[in-house]
Amino acid sequence: MNATETIAALLGTANVALVARRSVWNYPFALAMVSLFGVIFFKEKLYSDALLQLFFFVINIYGWIVWHRAEGEAGEVVTRSMPARLRFGWLAITLVAAVIWSGAMAHYTDAALPWIDGPIAMTSIVAQILLSRRYWENWILWIVVDIASIGMYWVKDLHVTAALYTLFLGLSVWGLVGWRRSMAK
Repeated sequence: MNATETIAALLGTANVALVARRSVWNYPFALAMVSLFGVIFFKEKLYSDALLQLFFFVINIYGWIVWHRAEGEAGEVVTRSMPARLRFGWLAITLVAAVIWSGAMAHYTDAALPWIDGPIAMTSIVAQILLSRRYWENWILWIVVDIASIGMYWVKDLHVTAALYTLFLGLSVWGLVGWRRSMAK
């Protein structure tokens, strides 16, 4: 078992649990986690995921600022819903980006699983943007990402990371339910 992978998994668990609870304190854990996973994924030739960690680092700083400004009285971030037209737009962007990115990774690199890694990366980018903007729909995308990632990481013998994404899947369902409940109040 790789110690770096284990530490990143523990940081990730804390991060997603805090996100599900709508706590702004998820961000320090996220920054540390993505830094470690960036190195791990690069070594495994999962280039889309490695580059994704750079994006996550930047978007987590942005999210930290936005969430800090949106904290409610109880310290929880107020969530919101996207209009249907915006949902369709983000879906179209995700699909086009996944095809273009995966094709480029397959053609120009020696990426291990470009047609799996690419769509996971592009969907993760959209999910993280929606999370930063506090849209509850981010959780649906994270559930899709988690399911696909479990298989990919298992195939790459990143079993600790596959287990982490199994936990993320459960936390994502918990986050979806919690965020939807918070909107009903």
